[in-house]
Amino acid sequence: MEKNYETDLNELLDTVIKEGGSDLHFSVGRHPTVRISGALVPLVNKPILTEEDTKGLLYKLLTKENIAMFEANKEIDFSFNHQNKSRFRGNGFYQKGTIGGVLRLIPNVIRTLEELKLPSILETFCNKQQGFFLVVGPVGQGKTTTLASMVELINQQRGEHIVTIEDPIEYMYEPKKAMIDQREVRLDTKAFHTALVSALRQDVDVILVGEMRDYDTISAAVTAAETGHLVFSTLHTNNAAQTIDRIIDSFPPQQQDQIRVQLAGSLIGIFSQRLIPRIAGGLVPAYELLINNNAVSNLIRERRTHEINTVIETGSENGMIDMDRSIAELVRRGEISIENAYLHSFNPKTLERLI
Repeated sequence: MEKNYETDLNELLDTVIKEGGSDLHFSVGRHPTVRISGALVPLVNKPILTEEDTKGLLYKLLTKENIAMFEANKEIDFSFNHQNKSRFRGNGFYQKGTIGGVLRLIPNVIRTLEELKLPSILETFCNKQQGFFLVVGPVGQGKTTTLASMVELINQQRGEHIVTIEDPIEYMYEPKKAMIDQREVRLDTKAFHTALVSALRQDVDVILVGEMRDYDTISAAVTAAETGHLVFSTLHTNNAAQTIDRIIDSFPPQQQDQIRVQLAGSLIGIFSQRLIPRIAGGLVPAYELLINNNAVSNLIRERRTHEINTVIETGSENGMIDMDRSIAELVRRGEISIENAYLHSFNPKTLERLI
């Protein structure tokens, strides 16, 4: 009897939602597995998946065009609505010659900065008319959610044109005061950088670039910020200093002095975040915030980015936030364990002094 993979898939996705999970994993030889509060939990009441199962589950999620693309490229990013109840971002891939997949739950409601337990100072960056603001951190640390909250704040407060460029589209915005156009790479545009260049001819005020993956995208984003637009984006970097170095290093050597000057002038801030398991369950953010002021601009121009960490550590009066101070505060409030504090610390010796 042929399996009904649509029914199986709906049951699994309902389980993710019901259990408060963030991700669903499926691969050959394992039970379907859900990530709950940061930990992977196998669904042992579900059968171990076969090659036929994982293919059946993934192909229920893909259009014919996406199936062809997946079989040609051996991997694919996509997003989909689950019975109009919630939205998921997915990635299909091959491993050891068999198909696997991971689906991430995207909440229907865009939570506020306060609900996300993020600092209210982030609102000041939403009020800027132009500049370059980055949210950075490893995969799965809530970068997209933070940016969605910031874009939604602008949507509620300003009658402006917002263009998002994503791969794939994750949060769906309902236009309020703002006009919002959401463009998906491959579906609505060929690439991030071509959509960015095109956005400059679309009477745009705010641009969200889902991810800066290459030199062309970074260059176009910096130019957009320089020319009177507010640009938000993400990078998979650990902290502010590393982020600036990564951007500069993506340019050819002969252009690096120029991008230093451009970045020194257009950057308004870099927010780095980590989601740490709470003692009471769930996850809580710890974060670092670099605000670009005259001192920081000079360090960028003068190739002294290694000094930026010190500026952040001593810049609390200017609104800057040090990651280890943020972690230490969570320990003092009894929200996270000492062990998890040290695990996520940028500088354990500094953290030891702060706790």
